[in-house]
Amino acid sequence: MPLHEALKLVEMQELDLVEVAPEAQPPVCRMMDYGKFRYIQRKKSQGAKKKQTFVAVKEVKMGSRTDPHDLIYKVSNIRRFIERGQRVKVSVFFRGREITHPELGKRMLDGVLTQVLDIAKLDISARLEGRNMSMLLTPK
Repeated sequence: MPLHEALKLVEMQELDLVEVAPEAQPPVCRMMDYGKFRYIQRKKSQGAKKKQTFVAVKEVKMGSRTDPHDLIYKVSNIRRFIERGQRVKVSVFFRGREITHPELGKRMLDGVLTQVLDIAKLDISARLEGRNMSMLLTPK
C-alpha cells in the first residue's frame, strides 16, 4: 500500500506506523501502538533476566601445612557446594619459604581431587599463581 494511504489509515485508528524491515524491497511497516510494544518488550526482557541463574564460584582456601582433620572438614564443605551445583575453586596458599616446596600444595590438591572425583570433575588443573596454587572443580 502506498505510504500516504498507510499514514491516513494509521491516523484514523490512532496508532503508529513502525518500519519493521527497512532492508526489504519494498520496506515492511506495521501498524501498532508503539508505547504498548515497548512496554511488552521491556516485560519480556525482565522475565528473561529473572529466569537467569547466576552460578557462583565458591572458594575454599587452605595452607600448605593444613592438618588432615581440617582437610576432611574442608572436603566436606567442597562436596556440599558441588552437590548444590556450584563451582568450587580450591586454593592452597604458601607462607614465607613454603613457596620453595610447591609439590606439597600439588599433593594436597591431588588428594582433595581424589576425594571428590565421584561427584565433581576437574575444570582447571592445579597451577601456581603467585603465592597460591589453585584448581577449579565443577559438578558432573
